[in-house]
Amino acid sequence: MTETPIYVLEREFEAPAALVWRAWTEPELLARWYGPGVETIIHQLDVAPGGLWLGEMRWNGNSNYQRVEYTEVVAPERLVWLHSMADADWNVIANPMMPDWPRVLLTTVTFGEVGGKTKMRLTWEPHEATEAEVACFAAALAGMDKGWAAGMEILAEILAELQ
Repeated sequence: MTETPIYVLEREFEAPAALVWRAWTEPELLARWYGPGVETIIHQLDVAPGGLWLGEMRWNGNSNYQRVEYTEVVAPERLVWLHSMADADWNVIANPMMPDWPRVLLTTVTFGEVGGKTKMRLTWEPHEATEAEVACFAAALAGMDKGWAAGMEILAEILAELQ
């Protein structure tokens, strides 16, 4: 088995960690930056181990559902979850547009504050994935920054507005 590819996103925000944490854990703030360019609806957000974040992204009459199950929550330092595509009943499904996309991604987000600024680090890696899923994820690595970067720009604007 090949080594699991890992997507890493690092970003520094001009805001204290407690505020950046709020933007990741309060539904009204999260919906503003997560899924840039689409309407994001947070159906449920229970930020606790075993808790669920059920999200829907809508655009042009289409919906994409995501199911997140938190496995570790250490406020305001660390969030760990299992991230999946879902059907409208929140059952984990294969990605309809990319059948070999990993069914589950292990996501870890850490927040470290230094001098009033917060360094955020996000990692995404296939979880219990098949070789085809790992290969699909590896092939997509180069393009992942586009979506995440757009969301991070909006998040930075929200953080500036909240201070």
